Amino acid sequence: MIREELHRTFRWEERHRRLISRIVIALGLTLAVDIVASFLVWVLERHAPDTDIHSLGDAFFFSTVQLLTISSQMKNPLTVSGRFVDIALEIWAVVVVASLGGSFASFFSSGDRS
Repeated sequence: MIREELHRTFRWEERHRRLISRIVIALGLTLAVDIVASFLVWVLERHAPDTDIHSLGDAFFFSTVQLLTISSQMKNPLTVSGRFVDIALEIWAVVVVASLGGSFASFFSSGDRS
C-alpha cells in the first residue's frame, strides 16, 4: 500500500504540472507585488519622522518581511498611505497562502481519485 501511494505521488501527471504552474504564478506575482510595494513604502515612509526606512533596501526588507510573516520589528509604516500599502501586503499574503493551501489540497485530492 505504501509503495502504491508513493508511486502515485511521484508519478508526473497533469496534476503535477498544474500544481507547479500555480506555485510559479504565485511566486512570480508575489515578487512583483514585493517590488512595487517596496518602492511605494520607500517613497511614502522615507521622510516620515522617526522612520526606520532610510533606503530602498530598508523598504524591500520591510515589505518582504510583511509578506512572509505579516509582522515586523520595524516601527513602520508611520504614514497613512504607508499603512494602506501594509494592509494590502498583509491581505495579499493571506490570500496567496490560502490559495496555495487549496492548490495542494486539490493536488492530493485528485491523486486519491485515480
